[in-house]
Amino acid sequence: MRYHELEVAPPGHADGISTHLAKKRATHGADASLTEQELSAIVERAAISFGEFLTALGVDWKSDPNSADTPKRVANAYVFDLWKGRYQPMAKITTFPADSYNGHIFEGGIALDSMCSHHHQAIVGHVHVAYVPGKHGRVLGLSKLNRIVEHFGRRALIQERLTVSIHNGIDKVCEENEGVAVLVDAVHNCVRCRGVRHHDSRMKTHMFSGLFDDPAGPARAEFYELIRGIK
Repeated sequence: MRYHELEVAPPGHADGISTHLAKKRATHGADASLTEQELSAIVERAAISFGEFLTALGVDWKSDPNSADTPKRVANAYVFDLWKGRYQPMAKITTFPADSYNGHIFEGGIALDSMCSHHHQAIVGHVHVAYVPGKHGRVLGLSKLNRIVEHFGRRALIQERLTVSIHNGIDKVCEENEGVAVLVDAVHNCVRCRGVRHHDSRMKTHMFSGLFDDPAGPARAEFYELIRGIK
């Protein structure tokens, strides 16, 4: 599996890989990754720019002992945590022969900590996923579903696009599957703390394919029943 094939957004877009990683891959091959030195250089440049951003907002951050290191902290957080899915390649996804298993494989309540691309505010919630392997297809190591959610979640993207990214990632890695289902249930801090400031609203998005694509079919009904069972 070539993991660059899982990308659904152009490099540099909020929900895609960084332009730094894209340039490295253009010259060193599609599987190239950024070195620690290259990541540190990104942090240093971003810290300078974030300091200028604070200054433009009228923050005397250099004189404030609580904020003097904030530009570097923020840059580190983005590169190595909040947006690490843009700078680091996806970890290797282990798959195994399905051995004729044709039932649902479901994992629910996968923690989501993401960020919207509009205001860079937190998106927090859970992701529920399921797939049906083909008779001669492949199944994932269980934690790898979490890794796919984490990889695409650690970017800045709208929830609809996140749902597509997770679905397509599972669909491509689980070769010859009979269907994939993804449901994302999250709260958005940009709605909670600005604009309408509605604290209790939630957003749910889903994407279905294969056996799950029929709204009245048993596969989708079983998927929702499995979700209800984890609460």
